[in-house]
Amino acid sequence: MEMAIARPEHTDRLRSLLRQFPVVGLIGPRQVGKTTLARTITSAWKGETTFFDLEDLGDRARLADPMLALRALRGLVVIDEIHHVPQLFGSLRVLADRPRRPARFLVLGSASPELLRQSAESLAGRIAYHELTPFSLLEVGAKNTERLWRRGGFPASYIARSEKDSATWRKAFVRTFLERDIHSFGLRLPPATLERFWAMVAHYHAQTWNGSELARAFGVSDATVRGYLDTLTATFVIRQLRPWSENVGKRQVRSPKVFIADTGLLHTLLGIADQTNLERHPKVGASWEGFALSQAVAALGAEPEECYFWATHQGAELDLLVVHGQRRLGFEFKRSSAPAMTRSMHIALADLHLESIDVIYPGEHTFLLAEKVRAVACADVVREIAPLARRPAHRGPKGARMSIRRAP
Repeated sequence: MEMAIARPEHTDRLRSLLRQFPVVGLIGPRQVGKTTLARTITSAWKGETTFFDLEDLGDRARLADPMLALRALRGLVVIDEIHHVPQLFGSLRVLADRPRRPARFLVLGSASPELLRQSAESLAGRIAYHELTPFSLLEVGAKNTERLWRRGGFPASYIARSEKDSATWRKAFVRTFLERDIHSFGLRLPPATLERFWAMVAHYHAQTWNGSELARAFGVSDATVRGYLDTLTATFVIRQLRPWSENVGKRQVRSPKVFIADTGLLHTLLGIADQTNLERHPKVGASWEGFALSQAVAALGAEPEECYFWATHQGAELDLLVVHGQRRLGFEFKRSSAPAMTRSMHIALADLHLESIDVIYPGEHTFLLAEKVRAVACADVVREIAPLARRPAHRGPKGARMSIRRAP
């Protein structure tokens, strides 16, 4: 089912990493399409391929003695759901250090490298990670913007035959994640408690983290609810956007912003059934902000460590700051038919020395708002926001890096 939509950017990146590193980790949430992507890689691999699925007890038994099972293999070896047997990382270190590297290893996991600590300790310098995210506009096309926002980007949810089927799949995902998946990472958190916490975070979506408020609601310590947050972040169902801080003579916000990582899951947690309910819901603006932010990051190809938000206690803020080398790019997300320059944008341009600000909004036209600032229609994001790897320097309105259409 997932093969209905090609994912060439991710495929090309994985192939590039496999040429450079003896071990590559493909990470991302459960059901996002990692196995399908890995099989796409193996089907085009020139040479031998071997596939282990560690949710299969037979494959797990084959790897009971990892060195015996893996040492003789050549070509590309794929190990799916490696968090089930984390001790494999020690064997992979030995195998990665062999002369001439007779085999490359592609390991798939549904948790961050920080949660898979064995890989960080055993394979330092030998492994590169690539995160597979849910579908983006880059993959489904601008004409499907509303559907992608409403259903989210998990393949089974996005391409379900009906809205009802999509909603049913997402509800099942939440239940399975809480009752089974979270325990597969060795985490012993009560499903009912984590479900309540996850739902509460949905109501804080796109807001600055307030651990004390949530701790009071749960009757636990700030550290405990922070642990819940970090657990859901490490398993890719929550996104934390870190605060940017520098010496600008103003008090700056130092807590992260939190987002449910996929808008389809957000809508399920909020009990939003369809587009009409979504448009009338008080969190519609926050939902759209999270969606547009994800599309901007995907179009840029920005790494998580390059993405921040910025806010001062005096009220100035910037929804997304991308720091790539010496370059600083600003983004605002406005659910408005007529975006305009704001005082915050002027302050952010001056204080953060931004190259540009793009204001992404759900309109039809992309046009200049001021020098270094433009309004970008969400449907134009893929065309107008160039990937960082090949993004030319902004040259202002007269030498703009994109085609500009004036609003009528």
